[in-house]
Amino acid sequence: MSAKLALLAGGRATRLGALTDDTPKSMLDVAGEPFIAHQLRLLATQAITDIVICTGYLSDAIENFVGDGKRFGVNVRYSPDGAVLIGTGGAIQKALPLLTEPFFVMYGDSYLPTDFSAVQRAFKGQGLMTVFHNEGQWDTSNVQFERGELLNYDKKNLTQQMQYIDYGLGVFTKAAFDGFAPGTSFDLAEVFQDLLKKKQLSGYEVKERFYEIGSHQGLAETAALLA
Repeated sequence: MSAKLALLAGGRATRLGALTDDTPKSMLDVAGEPFIAHQLRLLATQAITDIVICTGYLSDAIENFVGDGKRFGVNVRYSPDGAVLIGTGGAIQKALPLLTEPFFVMYGDSYLPTDFSAVQRAFKGQGLMTVFHNEGQWDTSNVQFERGELLNYDKKNLTQQMQYIDYGLGVFTKAAFDGFAPGTSFDLAEVFQDLLKKKQLSGYEVKERFYEIGSHQGLAETAALLA
């Protein structure tokens, strides 16, 4: 498999409080080294070696540590937000010239031990969302997914039918971002919802649980996994 991946590593990580006052979330120590090192090695094992890191908050720390990525078995380029953070959707849109399609998108605080090639084979339309049957266990379920079809996704207006959660790994074509003005700030969730309305969003169920470092509990669980 050969595919490019955009890694979203520009957020402020306010849920972690003082831990990220002077350290970007991707650079937090997890099992003895910055978390992004674990991510990049995981991607290398999945044969995803061409990575664009979308940076924002304290971006220099990430670039100084990762460099060109070769010591992790990958090739890394950077797409910085600039002086103003432009959201997860805006960051990907800005990185589009560095990406070939279809391309993966993964969050900078996620560790996803799943088969990326199976996800890529399931891709159709303009976007794909991986989902996990969460049932409110590890975070708030926000996806209605039935009989292999993604019916509803909303992080704010939750329903009882939402027993799944956005797993944190997406696949897109560049056309998925056509409806958003370049240079504006918008969230990736808005892209997913736009594609769902246009019937251009497919869903793929992942069986392996996700790990994340965006919360104190998630940070502890991920550190235990990677220790």
